[in-house]
Formats: sequence, C-alpha cells, structure tokens
Amino acid sequence: MGIRLGCIADDFTGATDLANNLVRAGMRVVQLIGTPPPDADALDADAVVIALKSRTVPAEEAVRSSLRALDRLRSAGAEQIYFKYCSTFDSTPAGNIGPVAEALMDALGTDFTIATPAFPDNGRTVFKGHLFVGDVLLGESGMRDHPLTPMTDSNLVRVLGAQTTRPVGLIGHRTVAEGAEAVRGRIRALRAEGIGLAVADAVDNQDLLRLAAAVRDLPLVTAGSGLAIGLPANWGFAPSPAAAQLPPPSGESRAIVSGSVSTATNGQVAAFLAEGRPAFGVDPLRAASGADLVAEALAFADGHLAKGPVLFYSTAGPEAVREVQGRLGAAEAGELVERTLARIARGLVVDRGVRRMVVAGGETSGAVVQELGLTGLRIGPQIDPGVPWCAATLPGGSEPPETLHIALKSGNFGGPAFFTDAFETWEPR
Repeated sequence: MGIRLGCIADDFTGATDLANNLVRAGMRVVQLIGTPPPDADALDADAVVIALKSRTVPAEEAVRSSLRALDRLRSAGAEQIYFKYCSTFDSTPAGNIGPVAEALMDALGTDFTIATPAFPDNGRTVFKGHLFVGDVLLGESGMRDHPLTPMTDSNLVRVLGAQTTRPVGLIGHRTVAEGAEAVRGRIRALRAEGIGLAVADAVDNQDLLRLAAAVRDLPLVTAGSGLAIGLPANWGFAPSPAAAQLPPPSGESRAIVSGSVSTATNGQVAAFLAEGRPAFGVDPLRAASGADLVAEALAFADGHLAKGPVLFYSTAGPEAVREVQGRLGAAEAGELVERTLARIARGLVVDRGVRRMVVAGGETSGAVVQELGLTGLRIGPQIDPGVPWCAATLPGGSEPPETLHIALKSGNFGGPAFFTDAFETWEPR
C-alpha cells in the first residue's frame, strides 16, 4: 500500500487527535481501531494511525501490542514511525511511554529518538524540559490528581529517565529557535554522548515546525499530536479542506457519554448541567451494588432524545473519585464505569438510533468504540484543537451502510461549552 507515515497511538482519543492534525496538514489518513490482521484489505492513505488501548495496561502488554502494530505498519511500507502519547505525558514510573519507545527503537534498529508532548494550540508547552499545562507546571495542574496516571513531576527528562534504560537528554529551546539544522547538530552531539532519547522544547507552533523538519530522517519519533502539524511537509503535503469531508450521519439523535474525571471535562459537565439540559449520572457505587444503571439510563434517554443532546456521565471531583476508589479499588472502579458507559452507548446507538455522539475520556472512548464494534474512522472537521468529528460505518452489513458521527475527546481538551458547541458549530451536509 505504500504509506508514508505509520502511527501508533496509546489511546483512542489520542489517535483521533493525531489523525486530525495530519489531515489538517494535507495527508489522507485512515485510523484503525486496533491492529488489523496481515491479510486485511490494502489501505489507500498517506498515513495510517493504529489506535491502541495501551496507556494504562501493564508495560509488557503495551510493548507487545505496540510491536504488533509496528510490524503491520512496516509491512505496509511506512517510511517513518510516530509513537503518539498524551500531551500531558500520562504515565507512571513503570511506563508505558519509556518501555514502548525503547522497544520500538530496538525493533527499528535506531539508537536515538526525540520526545515532545508539546501541543501549544491546547496550551501544552515544553521549556527547559518542563511541561506546562496552560500557565502552570504539569505537577501543579489537575493532572496531579489523575486516578490512573497522576503526574506530580513536571521535569520530563527526569520522568522519562525513570522509565527507560537509555540516558535521556534535552534539546533546549535556544537550539530549537535557531532552526532545523541547529537541532540536527544537537542530535549529533547527543548521540556522540550516548544519549538515546531527548526531550525537545517547544513553546509555539513554529518550534514544532522546526523540530518536524529536523527529524525527517529519524526512523522513529515520539510525541504528542503537536509534532504532526509539521511532518506532512517533509513529503511535500500541504493543507487541503477536501481531506476533512465526511458522509452524512444516518440519523439526527444526539448524545454525550462522559467518563473522564479531568478538570476540563468536569467543567464541561457542569456547564451542560447549568443550562438545564437533560443528564443522567452514573454512580459507580450503585453499579457495584447491582443496580441496572444501563436500563435506567436508556429509559431516561427515551424521554429526552427527541428534544436534543442528552448527557450520560460519571464525572466527579477528586474527593469523590478518591472515595469511590477507596471503596472499590482504583482499577475496579475505572473498569466498572467504562463498562457501564460503553453498554449505555451501545443501547443508544443500536436500539435508540443515536447517530451523532461525543465521548469524553480516553479510556471511556476506547471502551465505547470496542463495544460498538467500530474498526475504522474517517477524520472530518475539527471541533476544537485536537478533537475532530469522525465518521464510522456501523457493523451489521445493512444496505446502505449506517454511518455514525462520533467525536472522541481527550478528557483534558475542549472549552467549557464543548458538549453543546460540538453539535452546534458544524452541521453535516
């Protein structure tokens, strides 16, 4: 098939975020849910993004699934590999960013790669190796309370160094600002020192464009989605609005399914509730006690879907999250919420005819996509930085095929009014 760029994303919202930036820079992109078998149909695309659900699984499992994806992309002819992770560097001292990056380096036979989660359009910048979320350091942001990957250290050289066996260095902002050739010189110097991975500073999009030009010959790059704004130009691609066109959805009913507990999503849920819009809250403790929350949620949907978008959410503040985790365990509480929301989403789409849906939260998005049996997404227009509408063909073999429009939103992305803006700022034709 001869693709140019092969991408491995560690969660589903991140994959969509990355695909969105590549489309906006002119590449035709196919996003696959999981790694397709080797005998799958050939893909007509400039870039392929394989979306995994490997961010919070054990590191060994994340490495195995990433290497399977790498094999598929190499067999498809990918000229460069892009390992995509969250712009807030979501991970723990055990991984999974470091172990996966090193495994990919070994498989590709390369001794060096860069790491930069910078995405200035969404307020993620890296300076002197420290990650900022908006105006505050990562370790002082809401990410310090993340239930699965609490980020309390803003120094990415130190964070990544704890996850890898290779020495980690820095490509500082002064070098990046001097241009691509200066960055290449710094890479040569780091390699000579035995450095295997280097965190790269970037405080605006011009920095990302310089970095992208500098790394065009590296077999592997690791980054958030921001670096993708510059890579397509290395093959001569230019922005084209036609790349974001979608087929119309097969219905008008709209819903939002939110499992994120990030600060941004908490604010979006609060804004939706403040407008008096219909919403159903999923209480993990009631679900754990055996209450049939899926049936209750779908009964609630029956009385409200005809009037506009309906929200189904498990969002809660840090204290409430800690209380639930203390009673159920962190992993069990998370899996219970994901499973419940995914079953609600399936009931909404399969039995209630919802054909436009927003899903908030990386883990929740993965659970919903898998529950619906979606295998691929076509990337459409952007709602907010990092979040596009996508079109998916629903399984079942109906003629004509049923099309679902779905937006997979990272918990950290979007403004307070995202849940209403998503449906009002773009109408499919």
